[in-house]
Order: sequence, then C-alpha cells, then structure tokens
Amino acid sequence: MKRLLALLLLLPLAAAAKTPVEADILDRITDPHSPYYYTGLWMRYTNGDRTLTDEDYHYLYYGYAYQEAYKPFATNPDLEQMLILMSGVDPDKVDRETLEDLIRTARAAFERDPFSPKILNVLTFAYEQAGDKQQAEAWAARMNGVVRAIVGSGDGWTQHAPRHILMFDHANDIMAAEGLAHNKARIISRTVEVMPLISPIFVEGKKRKGVYFDFGRIYRNKPEGYTYKRDRTWQFNNLKPRTYK
Repeated sequence: MKRLLALLLLLPLAAAAKTPVEADILDRITDPHSPYYYTGLWMRYTNGDRTLTDEDYHYLYYGYAYQEAYKPFATNPDLEQMLILMSGVDPDKVDRETLEDLIRTARAAFERDPFSPKILNVLTFAYEQAGDKQQAEAWAARMNGVVRAIVGSGDGWTQHAPRHILMFDHANDIMAAEGLAHNKARIISRTVEVMPLISPIFVEGKKRKGVYFDFGRIYRNKPEGYTYKRDRTWQFNNLKPRTYK
C-alpha cells in the first residue's frame, strides 16, 4: 500500500539547527515573565493554540524534560491499546464506534506521552474521519510543531549534530515522517544512537548512511536497576489525515 503521511513542510535543509541548551531552557521555562514560561506554554498547547511558533515548540518539547509528568520509562498501556485498534483500521472506511474508541484511547495515551508524533497523528486522523475539522486541525498543528522542534535540534547526519529526543519512539516517528527506511538503532556513545539507513542517501553532495539521535535526557531519571525494553515499532503507514496549511 502507498505510504501515507500527513506533515507540513519541515525545516529547510539550510536552516540553522537550534540545539537545546539546558541552561537556556531551564531559565526561560521557569521565569514567570518569560514568554516561554512553561505553565503558559503548556496551557496553550493543551488548549490547541495554533498560534504557537517553532520557538514555542522548542521550549515546550525540551522543557517537558523538567516536568514531574515526564517519565520516559513508564509504561503506556493506552498506547498499546491504540496500536491494537489501529492495526484493524481501514483508513478509507472507519465506523463511528471504532473512531470513538480510538479517540478515547489515543487521548488517554496522550496524557502519558503528550509529544508523541504517532499519537498526535492518530488523533488527527481520528478527528478528521469523525468530521471534526477544528479538532483535526489542532492535533495536526501539534504534530507538525513537535516534528519541527525535533528536526530543528540538529541536522542528524553526524554524531556531533544529533537530533534530540525525549522518548526512543520519537526517533522512529521522525524517521517515518521523513520517509527514511532504517535498520535497528545502534548505540554509539553514552547519549547518542544512530538509525542506519537501509539505503544510503546523498544530502548536499554527501553520502549519508544513518541519522543520529541524542537520547541523553531519557536517562536522567532512569530508575535504579531499570532495563529499558523498546516498544514494538509502529509508524505512520496506512494513515492519511489531511495536511492543514
């Protein structure tokens, strides 16, 4: 089946990466007088404010690592249930009962992982299929804002300019968003992994064999003795919500 995605244009290749700087992020999100004060940003995000800028999303995404709700090693049973529901969905014909179950389950999964591109994509799709254009537009805006924040954190083509993620699954989603087929991730340092491409590509005249991601933030709150087991992979295949511009 044709690969189906719904993303706005990502950052231009020539755009300068905005690498997250911890001192800057912490200073901005904790200052009540800052436009990036986290309480305000979070309210705008959860309320579906479509005026949030790429700069806002930068502080929203990376600022989440400092929130009590950020628990990258916690299980997300609603995400698993969402994936089960999606596995039986025909994107060209979804019944109302299935849509209601999908929306309810995906919104519950969102509570545990509010910046998951796959969850945001499913919610965009579900509301679009349900005929709720306003909600579909809001979830699509969230999805695209998060994807641009991650893609904008580094070009990803070298170990020294990785893209920064808050969840391992976010790396899989970014690869899917860019249509990059890859093999199993390989850890190459204490904080960086590489997603080897199945077929190397040329970017600005240079042959690229993989995309690098910085996962260092994930391990800051790692429970004692915890061993991480990756969730089964699910990407954006077989899903085509409308792209809103």
